[in-house]
Order: sequence, then C-alpha cells, then structure tokens
Amino acid sequence: MTQIDHSKLKAKPHEEDFAGKYENNGFIARTLVENYFKSVNKLLQKTSNIHNAHEIGAGEGRSTSILSKMVNNISASEFVEELVAKAKVMNPSVAIFQESVYELKYEKGSVDLIFLLEVLEHLDYPEKALQEIKRVSKKYLILGVPREPLWCFLNMCRFKYLKDFGNTPGHLNHWSKKKIIKLVEREYGKVIAVESPIPWTILLAVKDE
Repeated sequence: MTQIDHSKLKAKPHEEDFAGKYENNGFIARTLVENYFKSVNKLLQKTSNIHNAHEIGAGEGRSTSILSKMVNNISASEFVEELVAKAKVMNPSVAIFQESVYELKYEKGSVDLIFLLEVLEHLDYPEKALQEIKRVSKKYLILGVPREPLWCFLNMCRFKYLKDFGNTPGHLNHWSKKKIIKLVEREYGKVIAVESPIPWTILLAVKDE
C-alpha cells in the first residue's frame, strides 16, 4: 500500500467540478457522454467471469449509476467525503465508501474489474495509483482519460481556459493514446482493447501475472 501525504498534493479534488459534464443539457455534451459509456460497455463485453467490480473516483455517483446497470456486484469509492454522501443518495443499493486511490481498502487480488474513469489526469502520482490498483485487482482494468492534445484543442475551440491553452483546471497530466497505453502496460498489464470516443481514450487492460 502506497503511503502518500495528501496535504502536500497539487491535486485539489474538493475544488473541482466533477459533475459538470453530466449536468450539461446541450445536445453535443449529452451525445459525447453517451458515446463515452457506450465505449465503456464495448470494453466490458470483452471481459469474462466478472464476479465483482469496483469504481474508483465515483464523484457524486452519476457514473456509478450508469456502470451499475452494466455490471453486477459493483462497489464504488471517492476521496472527497461530501461527495461520498451524495453518491450514496444517488445509488442506495451500491456500497460506496471513502478512500484514496493510493491507499485502497480491498485486499490483494480481490477485485475482478476496476473502473478508473477520468481520474488519472487529476493525480499527482499516476504511476503509484496504477501500482496500488494492480495490488487489489485480480484481472481487469477499464481506464479512461482525456485524449491529448485533442482535449485542449477542443476546449480552445469553444473559448474555454484560453489562458491555460485549453487545459481544464485540475488536469495535472496529459496523455496521447500512445502514451497512456505505454504507461498502463508499464505499471499494470497488457492493454487488450482501446476505444476512442471523442475526446477520450478508454482502454481495457489485463493484469500482469
């Protein structure tokens, strides 16, 4: 288990708006989110013998409510305590609890499938997070991150975050498809499938033995 002093991290999850994409009622935004989860489901169909799953970084629980319809026996966690309470209200039948991605509460090799969706770009230590996920994972990881430089370019096209060249506040890391695959294969295991819904990269990896 990785010991991290959270008080010294650059990441400020208490200050970030993780629900924004779900609350945008515009047609384009809704379509992008729908395509995102269609891609997640496509990857999920490539797995087998999933007896339990765990989502890390559930936020207010909106993604949890979608994932719980795709896979049985799912739990979820979130670092920000006040978001945990909101996620529980939205998902009363799902076990949701507070934890840090660097200090996961599950035992070694006890979770068949881990979801890590739009979390890694917010982390000070993505490598350490993947190492800790590998510890508790039994086999699969489905991970999604913004695809760069497309993400920043599209932000600038809509005149967002111009002074930061399109970088969304809170994003500490930026990966092209090639670079995120390389990172996951170095720290977790073999990437066996990739989906590219605009503007994300979502991949399915199998843990190294």
